[in-house]
Amino acid sequence: MKKQIILLLLSIVTFIALPAFAGSPSTTTPAKNEFSRIDTEELKKMLDTKESMTVIDARNPEEYQEVHIKGAISIPEPKFAEYAGLLPADKSTTLVFYCNGVKCGKSKKAAVKAQALGFQKILIYAEGMPVWEEKGLPIYAGPDYEKKIETTKISPRELDVLIKTGAGSYTLVDVRDPEEFAAGHIPSAINLPLASFASQSGVLDKEKKIIVYCNSGGRSYNAYRKLKKLGYEKNNQAIFADWKEAGLQVEKTAKQEDRI
Repeated sequence: MKKQIILLLLSIVTFIALPAFAGSPSTTTPAKNEFSRIDTEELKKMLDTKESMTVIDARNPEEYQEVHIKGAISIPEPKFAEYAGLLPADKSTTLVFYCNGVKCGKSKKAAVKAQALGFQKILIYAEGMPVWEEKGLPIYAGPDYEKKIETTKISPRELDVLIKTGAGSYTLVDVRDPEEFAAGHIPSAINLPLASFASQSGVLDKEKKIIVYCNSGGRSYNAYRKLKKLGYEKNNQAIFADWKEAGLQVEKTAKQEDRI
């Protein structure tokens, strides 16, 4: 009898507690410091349909002045409090934050600060400015947009020594088309074609030296610029024509060799 009374009491307590747990947490309220991500196509669609939102560039002001997504406002993450007055008064407005790609943390840091101010509809466009620009989507380009930069060159002999002795300290990237890469490339290189370089840049380790090359320098120069915008600092440029002229080894993929 005593056991039956205890079981009955436990059942009553469980029944009373269930409604409290059933509604918590709400699926409509975002978890603290957690935000949904959107890709390039989703952001483009939102802009094309003129969805009510505010797009925010969390990079520094100089980067914003050079180039930004058309219609975006500048709220640099390090100076968020100073620029916060530019945020919409309506806290129900959808905010979309972006910066310089998947390895740039400024957009999420700024989103956390916006959430603390009471904004709940917050999205992160993680692919950021480099991918948006790479896909030829609408941008504002400032007067310094086409300003030339100086690349740090690495000679064929220096690169050869690095390949033979610097295992794990570098990533060598061939930015030519896959067909060109298959026909012949520098040993140890990976292939990230220029047309999708920023989109695929997440595979690159910022702690390593990144060396980009193409046949004569044009595409690797543009890849070098993209690396700078993505926040990579240990960058070099090599030239495949110089490598071949020096008589150094050229590798072909098995598939290409099978055709010969």
